[in-house]
This record gives sequence, C-alpha cells and structure tokens, in this order.
Amino acid sequence: MAHHLKLACAVLALSAGGAWADVREDALDTFRALPSTVPAVKENPITPAKIELGKALFFDPRMSASGVFSCNSCHNLATGGDDNLETSIGHGWQHGPRNAPTALNSVFNEAQFWDGRAADLAEQAKGPVQAGVEMANTPENVLKTLNSMPQYVTWFQEAFAGEAEPVSFDNFAKAIEAFEATLITPAPFDAWLNGDDDALDAQQLAGLEHFMELGCSTCHSGVNVGGHGYYPFGLIEKPGAEVLPVGDKGRFAVTQTVDDEYVFRAAPLRNIALTAPYFHSGKVWDLKVAVQIMAESQLGEEISDETADQLVAFLGALTGELPEVTYPILPAETRATPRPDNHLPLQ
Repeated sequence: MAHHLKLACAVLALSAGGAWADVREDALDTFRALPSTVPAVKENPITPAKIELGKALFFDPRMSASGVFSCNSCHNLATGGDDNLETSIGHGWQHGPRNAPTALNSVFNEAQFWDGRAADLAEQAKGPVQAGVEMANTPENVLKTLNSMPQYVTWFQEAFAGEAEPVSFDNFAKAIEAFEATLITPAPFDAWLNGDDDALDAQQLAGLEHFMELGCSTCHSGVNVGGHGYYPFGLIEKPGAEVLPVGDKGRFAVTQTVDDEYVFRAAPLRNIALTAPYFHSGKVWDLKVAVQIMAESQLGEEISDETADQLVAFLGALTGELPEVTYPILPAETRATPRPDNHLPLQ
C-alpha cells in the first residue's frame, strides 16, 4: 500500500513538473537568469581595489555640497536599493522630480534614469552629484575634497594604477560603477530558470504564465525583467494626472521628439516588492494596484483579483538575496577639505 502511494505521488509530481515544462521553455526564450559572477563593464575593468573605492564613494556624504547626502541616501542598500519615498529629498531639503530607481541589478539596464538619459552607470553617477536638487556639487569641488584626504588619493592610485592623474571625475564615476556592478540579487526565479522545479510555488507559476500570456513580458523581459526599451505610459488608456503628471513628459526632455512625450524606459522589476512607491511619479504604494493600473493602461485588460494576486506572487519571486555590504570606514578630513555648504538654494 505504501509502495503504491509513493508511486502515485511520484507520478503526480512528474505530471506537475511536466505541466510547467512549456512555461519554462517560453520563459527561457523571454528572460535570462542572473549570472553567478560580477558582469564585465564596458571600458571599465572591475577590480577589488576599484570596488572598494567605489563603495567608499557610494556611502560618503562629503561628495555632496552639504555633506549630508550620499548615493546611498536615495539608493539605500538596506531598503531595496531605493529610498521608499515618492520623490527623493536632496540639497536644501528639496524634493526631486521623480521616484528614485533601485541601484540593485542596475548594471543590467540598457540605460539609466527613467528617461534613459545616461548610457551607463558611470555616466549616471555624475548626474546626481551635480544636480541642484540632489547633491548640488561640482566636479571641481569633488576633486578638491578627494585630494584633500591622503587615504582617498592612495585608494585612487591603487584602483587606477599607472594613470597620470588617477584622481579624476571620470575615475570617481568608474569606481562607483564598479561597486554598483556587484549589487546583484539572485532570486527564486533564477533558480527556477536554472531548473529547480521547487523554487516557485503554484501561485507564482500561474502568475508567470499570466505575465507572459497577457503581454507584460513584451516590455518587461531579459535578465532584469525590464530596464530596456522605451514605451508610452498609457499605451491603451492614460492613467490619471496624479499617476502620470502632465508636466513630466519623460523621454521627450532628452530627445525633443514629439513621439517621445510621456515615454519612459520600462522599469526593471527585480525586487519590485521592496521598492514601493511605484512609477516615475511615486504615487502608487500598493503593488497589486500598480499591476492593475499597468494592465489597464498598457494592455487594455481589466484583470480579476485572482489574476492580480497571482501576478503579484510572481513578482515576489523576483525578490532576491541582497548582497552583504559592510559599511566602509571613510578617510578622515583634513584642514584642506572643503567645508560643507548648508545654505538653502535660492527660490
């Protein structure tokens, strides 16, 4: 009797695995599992010295004019790689114009920022440092700050050995890029793509099947389940002005092309369950509501509660194991280190 029961269970398990075999085949055509090693970055060889320098710079608030804000302020590695605010708070307690994207797995994005205005992470790293509503600094003051601290000078020399001027704004950005390239979060979905049938439960698998059949994966595909391609927000039906503010025309600000009005880069969906609120406006705090809005505005579908729950369950399978990051001990300031500017900006 026990033998027959075991045999029956084995047959059921095999049938269940077989039932999802076609889904995995389709998924492997649409997505890619995260690599097991740090990816190569164009024109920026990743080395341990460069990673450690980049980590220090990522956490150092003295890279901002006020001495208050670091990269980690808006891309907090303890809270999903973002700040969990509608829009970030920067210099003089100003609010930025858009929701901060996660830094986790951002190395796999085709371009950076919601409008794709930065081609890579090195270019992206230069933007917030100089933005008046973010860190409000200048390249000249950043270099003056770095050169005032002997430990930083040594670290740059080690990370960019052989260069005539290792302490440069370009190398500042490359070091941050090298550190961010290590922020990879393998998730249950990766294990399932790699052949582990038990990595996803039935609800998550049903959600994955809906994700592909409904057409969500048309925009959200590849290794980052998004992060590439530009699409109108409101392809079928525009959401309300609160979710899609009329004053933010997205990629139009970069290209000045009418066809790019209200066009945005497809959001990467890894760790999406950790990064509320959602959309570039940061106005939606509930992931299920965000899924329903996307179904209506992008696909013209009014999905059931059950389907929405299954989609949310699948998105939960994209929550990965966060890298363990030890908070760096930063170089000490000297008399030559520029003093912080905490004056409020002119209104």
